[in-house]
Amino acid sequence: MDISNTLAAKSNQLNTDDLISGPITITISSVSAGSPEQPVAIGYEGDEGKPWYPCKSMRRVLVAAWGADASQYAGRRVTLFRDPEVMYGGIKVGGIRLSHLSNLDGPLSIALTVTRQKRAPYRVQPLAPAAPPAPAPDPTTAALAVCQSAGLTDLGLAAFCDLASSGTASTLAQLPAATLVRIVEGGISPETVAKCNTPPATELEPEPAEDLPLAWS
Repeated sequence: MDISNTLAAKSNQLNTDDLISGPITITISSVSAGSPEQPVAIGYEGDEGKPWYPCKSMRRVLVAAWGADASQYAGRRVTLFRDPEVMYGGIKVGGIRLSHLSNLDGPLSIALTVTRQKRAPYRVQPLAPAAPPAPAPDPTTAALAVCQSAGLTDLGLAAFCDLASSGTASTLAQLPAATLVRIVEGGISPETVAKCNTPPATELEPEPAEDLPLAWS
């Protein structure tokens, strides 16, 4: 049993506890003004009302990578992770940092303030483009997979098409698109499969009467 989904903290924003189970990659949906303490709220797909409020250091990285016009950020992606070494008030409290950004031509290095007396390079890697969504399967192909999974034989499939079209089709390709969708979404009942797979009864021709010898008395 994976219990990582039970670790999310109850909050109105993304925080370090949400990343205990590992980094996440988000797709930005909006950027809006926050509070004086957290001036930038970054909404992302699936945030469930918990936006990411980047700290000043991470805002500097975003500006260095993407420019200051945050209206251009929508659709871009960021990989976020929990850095347990982040200090606050002299105590390690952990914080959210970014490691990868989309829309980069190559690795990015920017000097960030570590302490009042120290600056250090912060490196960000380019994020690979998201894979394009898989094309929707052809309706006929999808319906055929459902029919085969249900157990229809070749003859049963022809009978099913005849049944589904009230006698006007013998193949799936001849069925209307709406009918194919119903097959994919609703499946085929075992009763229908059994009915269609059963060959129709054929009337047997009467056998010719045998020639019987005449009875002589």
